[in-house]
Amino acid sequence: MKGRMFVAFLLLGSSVAAQLNAGRNVIRRVQVRVALENGVCDASINVTLIGHGGPLAESAPNDRCEVEFFNVPEGDYHVKVSGGNFTNADSGSINMTAAGPAEFEIQVKSRNEPERNFGGPASAFVSASDLGVPGRARKELDKASELADKQQLAQAVQKLNKAISIYPTYALAYNNLGVIYARLGDSVREREALQKAISLNDHFALPYVNLGRMHMAAGDFPAAETVLDKAFTLDPTDPMTLTLLSYSQFMDRHFDEAITTSHKAHSVGKPHAFVHRVAARAFEQQRQGAAAIAELELFLKEEPPGPRADAARKELETVKAVLPVNQSRDQPPH
Repeated sequence: MKGRMFVAFLLLGSSVAAQLNAGRNVIRRVQVRVALENGVCDASINVTLIGHGGPLAESAPNDRCEVEFFNVPEGDYHVKVSGGNFTNADSGSINMTAAGPAEFEIQVKSRNEPERNFGGPASAFVSASDLGVPGRARKELDKASELADKQQLAQAVQKLNKAISIYPTYALAYNNLGVIYARLGDSVREREALQKAISLNDHFALPYVNLGRMHMAAGDFPAAETVLDKAFTLDPTDPMTLTLLSYSQFMDRHFDEAITTSHKAHSVGKPHAFVHRVAARAFEQQRQGAAAIAELELFLKEEPPGPRADAARKELETVKAVLPVNQSRDQPPH
């Protein structure tokens, strides 16, 4: 099985089911959806929800490539996807709250792709400064990736630092170091490593994307919008960058920009249907009922089954009942 794997994290049921004795709210259901570009679900994939105390729950996907975790206490987690013909992947730190963002996405490489660059596809984010990397430094980076797959993060940091000591301008190693620090919950060093990667090569898009993810996790959407826009200028063909940018623009109440970016994301590859939800929400904020309906219908055309589709259908009914539908607006692309 070849191709990229997209992992979407969907926090369902924003109402709180219960409270723990320590006062922490519980998220009623967390759903993880795994989708491959060829549309075939790999039954050998394993999805693990990991908290500060270690693995919380683990499950294989159902026939729709979905995994559900129930009664998850609010807090910082990461989701690991392993198995199949894919390198083990980790979402990085996600702050899960009952009232938090509804959807998260990461990209994961297949095993037949080259060097391990955390956070994005290899082909779209090649750093020019890394083309002459010595073999010894590259081996240390690969060892760090293997250790990270095993959750041996401190050892992974050591290997990345060794790679950097061999090749001090190794922008990719600094990027990967930033992602590891994110998984360790060290946002200060995460930022430092990503900014160092950018300082070494400001035409390297991937650390901008990961810096944008860091700002999004912290709820700083203006900052996320700025760095993701920069990533887009460096690589205008990556749909994931555009998807993250559109969501940041929406959260920053730049609704026109969010709509435009969502449409761009749908024209440059195979983005997740989520971009239609972003555009629909932006149109709803502008009380553009007809355009919102068109986006939701496109979402349901691209992702007809599952809980996300059920939520979109309910949203569609609400829009039809509440918002005006006789206003003109350019229709979203098909």
